Amino acid sequence: MSHQEREARLLAAGVENAYARIRPDIIETALEYSPLLSLVFGAHVYFKWECDQITGSFKFRGALNKLRTLSSARKRKGVVSASTGNHGLGVCRAARIEGVDLVLYLPENAASAKIARLRKAGAVLRFFGTSCEKTEAHARSEAASSGRVFISPYNDREIIGGQGTAGLEILDQLPGVEDVIVPVGGGGLIAGIAGYLKCRAPGVRVWGVEPARSAFMKASLRAGRLVAVKEKKTLADAVAGGIEPGSVTFPLCRRYVDEVVTVSEEGLTAAVRLIHEVHGKVVEGAGALALAAMMKYRARFRGRRVVLVASGGNISPGRFQSICHGRRF
Repeated sequence: MSHQEREARLLAAGVENAYARIRPDIIETALEYSPLLSLVFGAHVYFKWECDQITGSFKFRGALNKLRTLSSARKRKGVVSASTGNHGLGVCRAARIEGVDLVLYLPENAASAKIARLRKAGAVLRFFGTSCEKTEAHARSEAASSGRVFISPYNDREIIGGQGTAGLEILDQLPGVEDVIVPVGGGGLIAGIAGYLKCRAPGVRVWGVEPARSAFMKASLRAGRLVAVKEKKTLADAVAGGIEPGSVTFPLCRRYVDEVVTVSEEGLTAAVRLIHEVHGKVVEGAGALALAAMMKYRARFRGRRVVLVASGGNISPGRFQSICHGRRF
């Protein structure tokens, strides 16, 4: 057995162990067939509705798995994390379930609506810096000095194992799946899904999709190393930002992801609207990435069974209404 095969088996086992840990407290999100979009695209199109997961995104899976792998002694010391978005909500809920003290760091310029939502979720909030990168670096330093565990949004094997449970569910729900399209930010979700599927169903193609305005993974895979790109504001803000140096997700994506593609902001807004019009679901920009890729690259999927991962639904009502009425966000 090759090193890569052993690694794939370990990753798949990690996903299965994660599912055993977290299954009682997560939602097995629906896999819904889309008759209309299947007709439009000439394929068999399904949505994996992670926007219906607890806290509104897949992030809760990884956060809960990470906390449940900690020893009682580590839990008693508490944990530290940094996030203004879906990861923050997920780790807040997981910490509350596990009875673990959480300190969550936010940038000093974090939006007031996000601060209020996280306070409501029960976190102890602290503020540092004016960028997510600086805030996270400070949070890591504070965790190390206080003896607490830092909970990364993606750069952690247990986080990846938890996120990969979405892939386990997809394979159970649709054993004949041929393609899975997954939003990409730091790479935790796609690393977990792709690693699991390539071990348990090697013929399945796994596609990543990023907004063209923040396409760090695509550029890095092309270069063979992590690179910086000049990014712009994107509707898919949940996946915006760079990938941490030394991240464990990058080599996993190199090995197991078939290709990463990009989509435009126009494609994203059209996909958000189409999901709502056809299925009545409210998704955030990142949650529409997979459909936007299907719309752009439809010829690649003709006649195939395709799962689109709708990763999250945490979007403000005002922003959603602006998208639906054709106004700029």
